[in-house]
Amino acid sequence: MRIIVQKYGGSSLADTEKIKKIAQKIVHEREQGFNVLVVVSAMGSTTNHLVEMAHEINPDPARRELDMLVTVGERISMALLSMAIQSLGHPAISFTGSQSGIITNASHTHARIIEIRPFRLLDELERGKIVIIAGFQGMSYNREITSLGRGGSDTTAVAMAAALDAERCDIYSDVDGVYSADPRVVLSARKLDKISYEEMMLLAKHGAVVLNADAVEFARRRGIALYTRASFGKDASGGTIIRRGQMTGDHVVSAVTHKNVWLVRWEGKAPGGPNLTAWTVEFGATVDYLIQDSDSTGLMVLDTSNLVCPKEQLFDLLVKKVKNAGIIRDLAMITVIGEGVLRPDVYECFMKHADDSVLTLATPLSLSVLVNRDKSPDLLIAIHENCVEIVPTPEEKIKKSEKI
Repeated sequence: MRIIVQKYGGSSLADTEKIKKIAQKIVHEREQGFNVLVVVSAMGSTTNHLVEMAHEINPDPARRELDMLVTVGERISMALLSMAIQSLGHPAISFTGSQSGIITNASHTHARIIEIRPFRLLDELERGKIVIIAGFQGMSYNREITSLGRGGSDTTAVAMAAALDAERCDIYSDVDGVYSADPRVVLSARKLDKISYEEMMLLAKHGAVVLNADAVEFARRRGIALYTRASFGKDASGGTIIRRGQMTGDHVVSAVTHKNVWLVRWEGKAPGGPNLTAWTVEFGATVDYLIQDSDSTGLMVLDTSNLVCPKEQLFDLLVKKVKNAGIIRDLAMITVIGEGVLRPDVYECFMKHADDSVLTLATPLSLSVLVNRDKSPDLLIAIHENCVEIVPTPEEKIKKSEKI
């Protein structure tokens, strides 16, 4: 059985007219001879609206009840899309995450997939039906409804592709692929035809919203090729391929990305020990970096873009838990990603433009600086124009071609 998995984001399903167009795309794939399984997100900004209502009712809602609430968004999408496909004369059926056999741990609002038991899905695919499932959600072993956190529909799609041994996994959204920078900020940003898992994971971690980092890691472990494509428009069949060993070509710096972060500094040992990251994760924050210099000083870089509580609530917690902490909230992290980020000319170029940075952090494939948030757009443009376009020497091109 030839199976393909498609995932559609909320912007692609924002209204009934878009849902009808997506149904036509799915039917076209079915008519090409594929068995199609579709993973959907909630329509438009439904999830954000539900979270806002929750906090209007209770400033600190129980995580279990949040999961019960926010997972209804995907159920709306899946049912409407199934109806749209049926109206085109093709059999379709929709399932929730729990009905699909997605088993997770018990961590409400940020659960992880443990295993998938797709027996019902396979039965329906073998009967010739198009199967629509709710992304972003599953069920724990004690039969509680759980959610996978922001971007969890990507993870659902990749996990399903692995469980069903699918031929490919297509991730559809309102952009036509992965770019060398945010094209809304950097007008000269170019679309990347291909990129490696490792580079894509770093891009996702550092602010690119095309794909969820957990989904890319899952795909890397299972060797699943990902195709990011636009849901609509002339470039819908193109996009970017993410797979093993697919570097971006001649450019030693693949891309530059940005996101808003907090910086927390303290004196002495890390407060709370292992509980420090647990406190922040419970609020939906992501610890990007945690550094402890012996017993003297430490710091933590926090991504607060996906909080499940008001930001002031997290701030108050940190003030309470991290004694004498210095917390800077108006920062942006600018990151260049690629095989050559630590090459002397790339590093010199990057630091020349980021000379007033608050903090510099480096890994073998990434180089990041923290700067004041109001300087982020101009710095992003300058680094993209001057650093991302650096190309390898002729000798490096020869070495790369020999590897291939």
